[in-house]
Amino acid sequence: MIATLCLVPLIGALCSALVGRRSDMAARQVAIAFALATLAVAIVATFRFDRSGSGFQETYSVDWISRIGVHLALGLDGMALLLILLTAALVPIVMLTALRSHTYGWFAWALALTSFALVVFSATDLFLFYVFFEATLIPAYFMIGGHGGPQRSFAALKFLMYQLGGGLVLLGGVIGFYAVQPDSPSYLLTDLQHADIGTVAGRWIFVAFFIGFAVKAPLFPFHTWLADTSESATPQTSVLLVCVLDKIGTFGMLRFCLGLLPEASAWATPVVVALCLISIVYGAFLAIGQDDLLRLIGLTSLSHFGFIALGIFVLTPTGGGSAEGASGAIIYMVNHGVATAAMFLVAAYLIERKGSASIRAIRGVERSAPVLAGLLLVAGLATAGLPGLSQFVSEILVIIGAFAYHWWVGAIAVTAVVLAAIYVLWMYQRTMTGPPDPVSVGGAATADLTRTEVAIVAPLMIALVLFGFYPAPLLDLANPVIAAVTR
Repeated sequence: MIATLCLVPLIGALCSALVGRRSDMAARQVAIAFALATLAVAIVATFRFDRSGSGFQETYSVDWISRIGVHLALGLDGMALLLILLTAALVPIVMLTALRSHTYGWFAWALALTSFALVVFSATDLFLFYVFFEATLIPAYFMIGGHGGPQRSFAALKFLMYQLGGGLVLLGGVIGFYAVQPDSPSYLLTDLQHADIGTVAGRWIFVAFFIGFAVKAPLFPFHTWLADTSESATPQTSVLLVCVLDKIGTFGMLRFCLGLLPEASAWATPVVVALCLISIVYGAFLAIGQDDLLRLIGLTSLSHFGFIALGIFVLTPTGGGSAEGASGAIIYMVNHGVATAAMFLVAAYLIERKGSASIRAIRGVERSAPVLAGLLLVAGLATAGLPGLSQFVSEILVIIGAFAYHWWVGAIAVTAVVLAAIYVLWMYQRTMTGPPDPVSVGGAATADLTRTEVAIVAPLMIALVLFGFYPAPLLDLANPVIAAVTR
């Protein structure tokens, strides 16, 4: 099942690329069909998943490079399943919004990115994880550089340089695991968990891993690629980067840093917590000062990834061992992905109508497009952590973990909730309220969303409300993962 799940979008990418030589529209339709097929397989895997069980399920493993102990090993636990479902659900929604504006090449690369990301989330072999960790950069680079604003080539190159640099450091940690197992090397997680690493080696490996994942996430001070990419890439590309690809960073922190290097993680927790707090507050202040709508949305994620990483590292003994914070971090990955995707996609519809992403160039839209304005407000309030919407539950759990670590850490983290309300409500006030809507592209007032457009983003809005009032399905998958890490 898990191997099929990873292969379906890759096959779809190849089919879309071949069909695109004859018909661009047909290739895009093929890509959407394969994206929906991937979602269907993910749903089947969810129903087959035993929530009462522990460890990995639906496992698949064959020897790959036996000389150094590498396997093609895949499996599902609750965290992997949640991120796989997030990926599989977002991709067809994003593709439907891109149907009129992107060429078939973008669709093919999006399916390739989906396939590689699914392997990353389900890999139970560290070397396999690293290979596909780096492979995701190939489709991402072409998606950024091939579609977007006038600075997209620069943004794509900057993104690639940062990610390759982080990946190179991460490779040092991967090699380090081989070096500490000279007699019978293995990269299987089940073997690495029992490997005798040693304190000094473990700390060096942790540093390499954390830097690689902090670049991917991103966290301060490795974040500067994020704003340029969000501004220059299309909103659809940004959804796949910020809501799927960047989750690999925080996923890796929990899976590999805490899962394989608990002593080193505890040793580094004070520094990591400081970086998280800087990311939380600094990212919020940066977002407040932005004029470009896409850049603003992208920078909010710097603050949110700080929250996620904070929740992960307060799980360590040094961090107080707060399971609430870590569970909140896992479901935060999902809820952030849904809320930020909704923000980007509604913004995409707005920018398509206005011909500009400048906040100063947009005003009074709610008078002529109340549905568009309303959906943007709901997505923005979810991003700001409004009670009753999904991200609130995640933030409360992380803040509880932060206070368990130290009261002043929790107090600083709470300030970001206030700052988030400022950048969301100020953005809404400047763009949606005020004087009458200025003339947009085409010489008419901004048209409201069509029924089709509303239907495309409706699943995201439903998820924001559903998981805001009923987060139990997410927590039921997250809690066993945290229990396994703390054993």
